[in-house]
Amino acid sequence: MRIGCVGLGRIGTSHVQTLRAVPGVSEVVVADVDGARAEGLTSPAAEGLAAVSAVPVEALLTAGLDGLVVTTGSAAHGTWVRAAVDAGLPTFCEKPLATSLTEILEVAEHVRRSGVAVHVGFQRRFDAGYRAAAEAVRSGELGFVHTLRGVASDMLPPAAGFIPGSGGIFRDCLVHDADVIRFVTGREVVSVYAVGGTKGADFFAAAGDVDTGAALLTLDDGTIAMLSTSRYNGQGQDVRLEVHGEHGTVAVGLDDSLALRSVEPGASQPTGPVYTDFYSRFRPAFADELAGFVAMVGGSPSPCTVDDALEASRVVEACDLSRREGRPVLMSEIPSALPAPATS
Repeated sequence: MRIGCVGLGRIGTSHVQTLRAVPGVSEVVVADVDGARAEGLTSPAAEGLAAVSAVPVEALLTAGLDGLVVTTGSAAHGTWVRAAVDAGLPTFCEKPLATSLTEILEVAEHVRRSGVAVHVGFQRRFDAGYRAAAEAVRSGELGFVHTLRGVASDMLPPAAGFIPGSGGIFRDCLVHDADVIRFVTGREVVSVYAVGGTKGADFFAAAGDVDTGAALLTLDDGTIAMLSTSRYNGQGQDVRLEVHGEHGTVAVGLDDSLALRSVEPGASQPTGPVYTDFYSRFRPAFADELAGFVAMVGGSPSPCTVDDALEASRVVEACDLSRREGRPVLMSEIPSALPAPATS
C-alpha cells in the first residue's frame, strides 16, 4: 500500500515516521511546498519500515497512491480533501476539516457526494483512557451519566504568529473535547454557554482571542459537561476527563504524568514525569489513529467521519459565539447544512 502525505511540518513529519511502521504500508510518498524538506525525509525500506520517497506537490495525486494523509496548514485542508476524494483517494485529514464553518459544511457535502471515505484526525478517540471511559458508559457500568468534567491545558502558549490563523482557543483546542464528549457519551450537544479571559501575552487579545476558556454544555439527555482550556499550565500538559455516573466515576489522565501538585499533607502523587506537549501526551493514540486510517484504506469504515468533524465544529462555533455575545447559544442556531439553492 502506497500512502501519500502532504505537508511536512512537525506533525506531518511525525506521521510519516509512524506510517513507515504500520503493517501493510510499503511506501510513504511525501510532498511539501518546500521540496527540500520533502527530499530530506526520503529513506529506503528497512526491516519493519516502509520506504519514503518524495514527489513535487503538483504530482502527488497522480503518483499511484492508495490513500492520502493531509497535514498541511489548516487553510489548505479543505482544498486537499476535495481534490483527494475527486481522485478517488481515501483520505486522512488532521483537524480542522477547514477553517470556517461554511467551508466545513461545503467540504462535508463534497465528501458525501463523492462516496469516498475520509477520516478526520481526532486522536483522543484512539487513546486507551478515553476508549475505556466510553466503554464504561456504553456497558452500563456507571448507570446513568449525569456530569462530565474535561480539562485541556497546554504547558506553554504557541508562538504569536500562530494565533491569528488558529480560529481561536475554542476551535483550536476545545474542539477535541467537543468531539470526545460525543464519542464517550454517544449523545449530542443541544446548548452551550462559554466564557473566556486573557491574563497572558498581549497577542491573544490583539487577535480577538482569549488564552483561557470554559464552556458549559447541555446534552440531549440532560447530561452536563463542563470543559476548561488554557494556553498556560507551566507545570506540564494537562488533558483529563471525568465521567460521573449513578454508580461511580471514571477518570482519564489521572496517572503519574498528571501536571498537578497536591497540597494535602502527606500526599505524594503524582510522581511524574509530566508531558510537555500534546504529541508526547498522545503518541500511542496518534500511532493507533494512523493504523486505523490504513485499515480504512483497506475497506474498514471511517473511525471519525466528516459528519463527526462537522458536529464538533458546530459545538465550538456555538462556544465562540456564546463567549463573544455573553449568552447561552442553542445548537439549533448553528447551521448544520448548506442553505438550499435559491429558486428562480
